[in-house]
Amino acid sequence: MIKVLFVCWGNICRSAMAEYIFKDMVRNEGLEDCIYVESAATSTEEIGNPVYPPARDELRKHGIDCKGHHARQVRRDDYDRFDYIIAMEDIHHRIMRDRFFDGRDDKISLCMDYSSTPGKQIADPWYTGDFVTAYRQIKEGCDGLLQEIKHKS
Repeated sequence: MIKVLFVCWGNICRSAMAEYIFKDMVRNEGLEDCIYVESAATSTEEIGNPVYPPARDELRKHGIDCKGHHARQVRRDDYDRFDYIIAMEDIHHRIMRDRFFDGRDDKISLCMDYSSTPGKQIADPWYTGDFVTAYRQIKEGCDGLLQEIKHKS
């Protein structure tokens, strides 16, 4: 089984959206038995909180449910548990590498690395208020990630 972890600052907007977008894609492809998906935060600010309401509303507009989500923080053992660790911005990559994963980072990539604009950062919609663009970018990255996983399998 391939295991994917999406990571952002609080795990209530971008990484949570990515988790549920990707789970929806995996379900639609009939790959639930092959691909496992979670999300996490680099910070502790939102631990236990559900998906932020505007993010939840954007997911709902696309027929995606995120009920039952509770934000959690990245753990050291996540590096060994997951095959793909997908950050939304460079800062998340650096925090994971330096604080959680003892300098290891060969499993960490950016969500947009799987898109037509590799290296692009996904701006935090908590600050921008632009959940539509965040959704579009995350979906594009998730599409590319799914294609890569299917190609490697």
